[in-house]
Amino acid sequence: MKLWARNLVLMLMSVPLASLAGAQALPTATQTLTLSAFGGFSGVDVGFGGTRNLGATLGADVGFRHFAGLQPAVELRGTYASGGHIVSNYKTLLIGGRVARTFGRIQPYADFLYGRGILDYGNGGYPNANYTLLYTHSAGNVFSPGGGINLTVTEHIAAKIDGQYQRFGTPVTASQIIYTVPLTFGVEYRFDFNRHAKIDKHMR
Repeated sequence: MKLWARNLVLMLMSVPLASLAGAQALPTATQTLTLSAFGGFSGVDVGFGGTRNLGATLGADVGFRHFAGLQPAVELRGTYASGGHIVSNYKTLLIGGRVARTFGRIQPYADFLYGRGILDYGNGGYPNANYTLLYTHSAGNVFSPGGGINLTVTEHIAAKIDGQYQRFGTPVTASQIIYTVPLTFGVEYRFDFNRHAKIDKHMR
């Protein structure tokens, strides 16, 4: 694992966690549920063999009523990245919880996701630690703590930077575990279910 990648993810995680712990409460939100979708370009440090892949991440968050200024949410996301010399394709599908807090235009968040991942190995395959099997691909469980920051640009659109630190199960190492670091730069779109209520309010 590259030290710079690990430090960047830890920094991204520390910003939302520190903000969530030390901030004052915000006004209660008017929407019981919120929905947002996001997508962006992802770079993945696969965690062994110096492999780095490039690809994309797509996902969505369903947020619930604010509590003490925090907004909990359920998140679903998928990432596909390719082009690495050892790991030719990296694929994950994850779901989990997210908690966010808004400070004006800035919204830091922390999340913990879990799911499955698939690694495809290039150059005809990759041997296990005992050199008894040659894997062309492998699937494993993925535990993914992380965090990021959304920067509001318009009422519906925000810029996003996101980092995850993943414990990825794979049989090709002696420990059967690698630690991958996906970094994503993208855009979030926020749906507004209160649009008609706002129109009615302004017409009164």
